[in-house]
Amino acid sequence: MQLVDFARALIDIDSTTGREPAACAFLAAQLRALGYRVTEQPVSDGRFNVLALVHPQPAVVLSTHIDCVPPFFPSRVADGILHGRGACDAKGALAAQVIAAERLRAAGEERLGLLFVVGEERGSDGALVANELPPGARFLVNGEPTGSRLGRATRGVLRVKLVASGRAAHSSQPERGENAIDKLVDALVELRRLPLPDDPELGRTFYSVGLVSGGVAPNVIPPNAEAELLFRTVSPGSDVLECLAPLRSRVAIEHVLEVPPVRLRTLPGFAAETFAFTTDIPLLPRWGEPLLFGPGSVLDAHTDGDHVALDELAAAADTYAALARTLLAEPVAAASTGR
Repeated sequence: MQLVDFARALIDIDSTTGREPAACAFLAAQLRALGYRVTEQPVSDGRFNVLALVHPQPAVVLSTHIDCVPPFFPSRVADGILHGRGACDAKGALAAQVIAAERLRAAGEERLGLLFVVGEERGSDGALVANELPPGARFLVNGEPTGSRLGRATRGVLRVKLVASGRAAHSSQPERGENAIDKLVDALVELRRLPLPDDPELGRTFYSVGLVSGGVAPNVIPPNAEAELLFRTVSPGSDVLECLAPLRSRVAIEHVLEVPPVRLRTLPGFAAETFAFTTDIPLLPRWGEPLLFGPGSVLDAHTDGDHVALDELAAAADTYAALARTLLAEPVAAASTGR
């Protein structure tokens, strides 16, 4: 199996979130052909995770996600760089993990597993299913674009919806209505002035306003409006909700989704960094002590410049194998010592 060819074959299958089945079927077939015991874990609507094992109870599992953000665009190679949707987030990492596992198998190591999940980009429903079916692994090495560094820690995510209620009226008689959009805008302006939690390692909580909607027509005083916000958290989401309390005089606050921040295992001899993004790791606590590593930069993820250098991709396969060897050599009694 050639690393770049395999990565390109994966990238060329559209697996934007919700459309993963074809890529999962391809991956499952490839891994079965290599001799793995493959389990397809049903998630929803024909979507499934792919778990590939040699030994029924692996000590180390290499894992990442199969889905990508839209829009899909196919692979190409130019000037030593692999381009395409998912090249760095995270099909390049997936291909490197499979190559690393094959090298270890060729050396006689069977205590390694592979887990590839759906839905990471929109709610992590694949990880939630996988966490109910753990194989008893001691370590989980998750693949995301970390610039080929181990992760020391990652931020969490809190999604909330601000909902403003008003009263419709003819726009020529605004005093007879109650403008919900004005309320929402006032709340968003006030939010800019609110202090948010911070952490010595992860920094200060920040957020983005990702979705805004409201009103019924230009000539109607809007009776409703809402905005969905995503906070990149450094502490429990309840800390952020407490900070948002002053907004409740203008809007209702609905809790949509929360993924907590995590502190991660690092290893001597491997460069490490703290990252602002969030992964499936907090939703896979039953899969062993987590580590985070992957080729490519998060600055290129989710962009039309999604790419990874071929040299970095090849080095990632080496590093995944080296990480696995280091973890497999660790005595069982030392597995819970943390960082």
